[in-house]
Amino acid sequence: MGHSAGKIRPTLLSPPEYIADATRVITQAKRHVYFMCLIVADQNRTGGFIDALIAAARRGVKVDVAADVFTYGELAGRFIPLFRRTRRRCRSNRMARELTEAGVRFTWLGKGYWFPYRGRTHIKFCIVDDVVYSFGGVNLYDKGATNADYMFKVKDIPLAKRLAREYKRLRASKLKRHDDKSYAIRFKKNRVLIDGGIVGDSIIYRHACTLAAKAKRIVLVSQYCPTGRLGRLLKKVPHELYFNPPSNASFLNRLLIRFGMLISGHRTLYRKKRYLHAKCMIFYFDDGKRAAITGSHNFVWGGVRLGTREIALQTKDPYVIDQLEDFCDTYVRS
Repeated sequence: MGHSAGKIRPTLLSPPEYIADATRVITQAKRHVYFMCLIVADQNRTGGFIDALIAAARRGVKVDVAADVFTYGELAGRFIPLFRRTRRRCRSNRMARELTEAGVRFTWLGKGYWFPYRGRTHIKFCIVDDVVYSFGGVNLYDKGATNADYMFKVKDIPLAKRLAREYKRLRASKLKRHDDKSYAIRFKKNRVLIDGGIVGDSIIYRHACTLAAKAKRIVLVSQYCPTGRLGRLLKKVPHELYFNPPSNASFLNRLLIRFGMLISGHRTLYRKKRYLHAKCMIFYFDDGKRAAITGSHNFVWGGVRLGTREIALQTKDPYVIDQLEDFCDTYVRS
């Protein structure tokens, strides 16, 4: 796993591995847990994680959880206004109350938007003392635990401290309905890219376009078809594009994928039935070097225009890129 001086280099975990490992680490937490995710639910595959949060709070660990109200619509399994009262919404609020009563500081983010994709906090990370889980797309509910997806685990004190500060800032600004410019954080020789929610401003998308313009070959993995300038740049270079065929998706996502394919002219090489939720791009250059962007961003222009908050790791680390290539070979390519 890349242990060195108490550190863990970024290590790719499947959704079940991530949930099990984070649950175990939370049970050993001594100081704090900061968890931010688009969708959180207390279900069969995620109940142990929720129980671990409750137990940690009860023994005096600071536990802070923020989830997006998009949870309401996703768990209902259909397009509904987020202010509609449903049985699944009541169940989600009951989970929030149980966490709060145990001492967890729980926050619903994104209230006030009638359109389910506007102003969403799409960021996924979990910080447990000095351990960070992020740079993947796993949502904490049963479906999220079964998708073709991953998260990276990193044990790094400076990164954990910085992302803990970012959690507090993101949470506070979102509650005030204040969006921020996107920005980058240095992490060793890598960059952590964070989209702050301003409509049309995405450092992740911009960096993907910059790298795509220089690459000689590109592999893209996403749940959606790439669109906008990035979609046009991909046409100019040899590429492998893996995103869900419309038949894999729910009604609204099916429409989004078909529309993306229509306006971009791209087609997918993904042939598996398992829903693809991972998001990464691997760039190959003339000098033999590689780079990658991996995280929560789907590489579609629509998300940029809607001001979604995202996080990603931009890296040239062969250790990370080898794991992404292995993931593609195992879970993505036919």
